[in-house]
Amino acid sequence: EVQLVESGGGLVQPGGSLRLSCTGFGFAPSVDYTMGWFRQAPGKEREGVAIIDAGFARLYASSVKGRFTINRDTSKATLSLQMNSLKPEDAAMYYCAAAPTAYGLGLSRFDFTNWGQGTQVTVSS
Repeated sequence: EVQLVESGGGLVQPGGSLRLSCTGFGFAPSVDYTMGWFRQAPGKEREGVAIIDAGFARLYASSVKGRFTINRDTSKATLSLQMNSLKPEDAAMYYCAAAPTAYGLGLSRFDFTNWGQGTQVTVSS
């Protein structure tokens, strides 16, 4: 079973930066995964932030495009999210996720089958 562990959340001022990391365990060697970052603010649904597929194609939510960058290191089973120019509306619990599908996914959370426990991002002055 795939296990995902996030780190890197914290408190940052508006305009600041944070880098989230995710380490995965238990990936099936014969399966190619799409990895992603999702977030959920209190009272809101979990939304897709960015995904990266097995070919390193990236898809971003319009609200973060140009500010956030997703990367993966397949050999190390790690995923990262560099977040710049953070805004108060970026504050949320951020989740790392994996889907056993190599290509063709969008930002829907329903396509992702494995989830980390989340790391909190707070953006406040």
